[in-house]
Amino acid sequence: MSKLYTDEKNVLIIISLLKANGISKVIVSPGTTNVAFVASVQQDPFFKLYSAVDERSAAYMACGMAHETGEPVVISCTGATASRNYMPGMTEAYYRKLPVLSITSTQATGLVGHNIGQIIDRSKKPNDTQRLSVTLPIVKDEDDFWDCEVKVNQAILELKRGGGGPVHINLPTRYSKNYDTKKLPTCRVMDRFTVVDEFPEINGKVGIFVGAHRQFTSEEIDAIDQFCAANDAVVFCDHTSSFNGKYRVGYALAASQMKGDMSEDKPDITIHIGEVTGDYASIPMVGKEVWRVSPDGELRDTFKKLKYIFEMDEKTFFERYTDKSKAPSDGSLKRCQKRLEEIRNSVPNIPFSNVWVASRMAHLIPEGSVIHFGILNSLRSWNFFDLPQSVTSTANVGGFGIDGSLSSLIGASLANQKKTFFGVIGDLSFFYDMNALGNRHVGNNLRLMVVNNGKGFEMRRTDGLVGHFEEQADDFICALGHFGNKSPTLVKNYAQDLGLKYISASSKEEFDSVYQEFVVKGASDESMVFEVFTNGDDESLALDMIRNVSRDSKKSVKVAARRLLSDKQIKTIKKIIG
Repeated sequence: MSKLYTDEKNVLIIISLLKANGISKVIVSPGTTNVAFVASVQQDPFFKLYSAVDERSAAYMACGMAHETGEPVVISCTGATASRNYMPGMTEAYYRKLPVLSITSTQATGLVGHNIGQIIDRSKKPNDTQRLSVTLPIVKDEDDFWDCEVKVNQAILELKRGGGGPVHINLPTRYSKNYDTKKLPTCRVMDRFTVVDEFPEINGKVGIFVGAHRQFTSEEIDAIDQFCAANDAVVFCDHTSSFNGKYRVGYALAASQMKGDMSEDKPDITIHIGEVTGDYASIPMVGKEVWRVSPDGELRDTFKKLKYIFEMDEKTFFERYTDKSKAPSDGSLKRCQKRLEEIRNSVPNIPFSNVWVASRMAHLIPEGSVIHFGILNSLRSWNFFDLPQSVTSTANVGGFGIDGSLSSLIGASLANQKKTFFGVIGDLSFFYDMNALGNRHVGNNLRLMVVNNGKGFEMRRTDGLVGHFEEQADDFICALGHFGNKSPTLVKNYAQDLGLKYISASSKEEFDSVYQEFVVKGASDESMVFEVFTNGDDESLALDMIRNVSRDSKKSVKVAARRLLSDKQIKTIKKIIG
């Protein structure tokens, strides 16, 4: 009876990516746990199979084959102790940098440790038997498919990285007996480039997306600006990006518009630099494919669109793609700037809130200052508005914890007491970390704004996961009523007892009467705490209003559908309606 591929998707993904990377030589050892893989590749004429009963011998055979051909060789074994016998050969491969890919099949890894027959623990391997080891999921949904696809790409790329070497894939099976799959899935094929490789061409509109980034050097900024000029590109940034070059676009306000169509500004190819981003609003501006540039060379599929990894410094990358003979172009930059200007000019009179405060204060932060933001609501609110070009900014988006924003601000202020350091954080973040304010090293260059709405607004906002609980969310999900329940004296007394100046505002009028003292340029004789009392309803309304400034009536339905539906669902709808 004719058999085709198994229906186990993790196996199909491996086979698809082996073929895409031209890896055809497979040495198999007998067993039942690896039958889904072996039975599938043996019927595919692309693969050249060899049989070796003894796994120890199979691994050494792979060493000889890889050395002779210079090509990666796959070895496949069943469960139980079979994989243990790969170790001598894998050790040999490790010290000779031979590209041997061992695929050890297993039952579900959750069965480890329960005295179930033929289940052994492979979670720890001798360091000198593999460059990388991954355990694939049993693929049940789109998330599992993505996880599996990324890990198989990681494994295959590691075979040739840094001179090459052996890699291990642990492959769980569910013992499916269904072998009627005719076609392999289409998988993303990722590739890695170093400075000595020939680079792929840029075909299509290109843009740069910067996650949290250390301070750029002037040479790096110049390289990025010249790249943008030569390729008509823009740099999508937020207040954690540290980029202040000519082609910077703080696009969060435009990208946040729920009923606006920003597709004209969206690139085809996104160059991704930096680390974790807190600019969730601008993530939809990432193009169809992502090229990541980082000296770490790691495969980080932040947007699930990664195609290439460039293992090199950013300056080298941008200089390689800059053709200085091209006439400089800034058409994309001007289009984005015009769109932002139109939206900013249409912002309505929003309620007293973190967003309103940002709208009044962002441009007033003194030149040459530094500003830190609390994660989520504070960072999001201030990302809607530009800071002066000489102001540097950051937020703790690496671990995204609520617990250390104030401590980080104080640490930075101690490092350079000639600069003024501003901070904008919410009440929960402040009370979590308030002990830091009592540190005896705190100087006179601190300006801390605490936006006190009496609870964790981020969980309560109407468009969030919890908003539909309304007031039921307040007590235990949003931590309403702690720390004096918006006491007008708690923070005041604490700050003043520590020798800090304290001012406050509970309305727009009160704010306008005191804010100028907060943004006085240069260090004064004392640091300052500015407590701004808002309420959650106004915070939610302000956020809703700022995200609905732009209304493209013709395209709003289409855009709304894009935001709500997956690509697969949109394709299905298009097919139905023709």
